[in-house]
Amino acid sequence: MADAGTKYGVVVAKFNSLITKGLLEGAMETFEAHGVPKDSVDVAWVPGSFELPVVAKSMARSGKYAAVVCIGAIIRGATTHYDAVVAAATSGVLNASTDTGVPVVFGVLTTDDLEQALDRTGGKVGNKGGEAALTAVETATLLAKLKNEAKAGW
Repeated sequence: MADAGTKYGVVVAKFNSLITKGLLEGAMETFEAHGVPKDSVDVAWVPGSFELPVVAKSMARSGKYAAVVCIGAIIRGATTHYDAVVAAATSGVLNASTDTGVPVVFGVLTTDDLEQALDRTGGKVGNKGGEAALTAVETATLLAKLKNEAKAGW
């Protein structure tokens, strides 16, 4: 259960919005199920998964959010563009987290085709957006606990 008053950020890629909208819905449902009201979640839309890290890092640096979730869908095509975008999004999200000390969660699907993406947007494999939101709540809660224990002299 999230602490009252804790805010979360979500950065969502518009590209492949058929998928990302479903992932966002799953994330919002999970936040709410874990005690995070909708008005405690700020959502920012970016053009594509390549742009997720810069906005996520800005949100994390703001000091307003306990965690930031990045939501995107990168579906393999016939070109090597897929590999470049996956590498940039993955390393960018990781760097946003490690550079700021705020959990920045990778909720980006990397699939071979649309069917696999749909399966991960509430289909056969569940909703990976919801899983990313749960990761954000759990990690933010753990970090807050560790911080409080350190203040208490543990």
